[in-house]
Amino acid sequence: MIDSSQLRVREKRAESVYCSASDAPRRHPARSARPCASGTARRMVAGVGGRVAHNGAASGGFSRRAVLAAGLALPVAGCGAPDDRIVLRWWSPQAAPAQARAYRAQIKTFEAANPRYRVLFEPTSDDGYPAQFAAAFAAGQVPNLVSHLPSFAAQTYYAQGLLAPMDPVIAAIGADRFLPDANRPYLAPDGRHAAIGIGSTAVDMLWVRRELMAEAGITAIPRTWDQLRAAARAMQKGAVYGAPLPYGSNSMTSLVFVGFVHRAGGQIFSPDLDLVLDSPATYAALDFYRSMREFCPPGATSFGWADSLNAFVSGATATGIYGGRVLINIARQNPRIAQHLACVPYPTIDAQVPHWTFNDFPSLFMPKQAPHQEATRALAASLYDPEGYVRQLLAAPGHVLPVIKGITDREDYRGNTITTTFAPEIAAMTAAASAGHNLGYESPAHRPNVKAGEIIASNALAELVQRVVLAGENPRAAVARASRAIEAIMRR
Repeated sequence: MIDSSQLRVREKRAESVYCSASDAPRRHPARSARPCASGTARRMVAGVGGRVAHNGAASGGFSRRAVLAAGLALPVAGCGAPDDRIVLRWWSPQAAPAQARAYRAQIKTFEAANPRYRVLFEPTSDDGYPAQFAAAFAAGQVPNLVSHLPSFAAQTYYAQGLLAPMDPVIAAIGADRFLPDANRPYLAPDGRHAAIGIGSTAVDMLWVRRELMAEAGITAIPRTWDQLRAAARAMQKGAVYGAPLPYGSNSMTSLVFVGFVHRAGGQIFSPDLDLVLDSPATYAALDFYRSMREFCPPGATSFGWADSLNAFVSGATATGIYGGRVLINIARQNPRIAQHLACVPYPTIDAQVPHWTFNDFPSLFMPKQAPHQEATRALAASLYDPEGYVRQLLAAPGHVLPVIKGITDREDYRGNTITTTFAPEIAAMTAAASAGHNLGYESPAHRPNVKAGEIIASNALAELVQRVVLAGENPRAAVARASRAIEAIMRR
């Protein structure tokens, strides 16, 4: 627990108070969600899509559809507060029921130490948050704190001047409490931190079922693309397909393709951020993606994160491509296959090409427009109190991995059924995540790419996959088209 003096705040109560969606059943979603024509709104809508860590709708959580059905609703002011406390608003797309309960426990601890404040947790949606944030920033009704968006989203917002630096929060927590380089992906070109890490992820691990491998005569988990293709062919039978790769026009397809390019030995940008998409590695990645289509379900043409996860968890596919939420979902929804699970970094074109794991580096950041900055910094720091932090991580064990030293040695973390049962899988994900990257941070040699969020949101890479794989377009023409779209984003 951080010292109570760090949590003391000295701000005046705001004249208006925000309410969460659950507190405001009579609000007008159509009005609150109306797109603003300002330049900020246009940039935000175009700018930062691509949240990768699915919020757990498969296990009863808030779905994208549910949130979007509210009209991309911005939780707005005007409904009246139930008491006289100052309200701090916290947004996150990681809002499965167990996670929401963990957040409520952390909120209760903060409120007990700070009785003048009331914290409202408000779920956002995975792929819908760019429009929600556009409306929020344009209307001046931003949340105080945002968690679990990818590092490149934070970098994009910060580059647009919309976020407050998080260096004071890092100092309050203690920079030496973080694992080495845990906050490096959030370091902005000005030398300050656009966000801080609230966790780490290994989003695109290869998941396999050993019993299906044994039935197909496969003795080793695939290491190369050729081996994976052969395994998918051998295990595909009856109602079971080989893989749940995404081919939809969405963030998952874009981000999975980025990984495939790296696993072919390439990159999307050079370290100096020159676009190098037109490369042999890109064409090899497209060829592999195309060759896997016959081993994926028919509905894969529109697959995104939830669809891909559910396909493997339900047993509809023999392999999976996802992060650690696979563990808790299978334990709850399909426990008969739990004992057969294994995961490894996703295969590469050949054994000489090193693994490349997509880590979205779930972030914690503060919009600069939000009121009560000092109180918000105190709230942010309080989320790293070990007891509450462990509870938050264990709401989806193995999915969001710790970034604070000593957490994995704590009895309350190690004693969890999932972390105990699947210790080898969590260790594999932890190792992969520690060496992970994303489009905003392709390698340690790369400059931060503050346009990565805009590129993912544009679906230029997903549409490249669709044009080549689904529409049969000439790969060189499709790559040229995608390159023009991406270069236009980089010039803006």
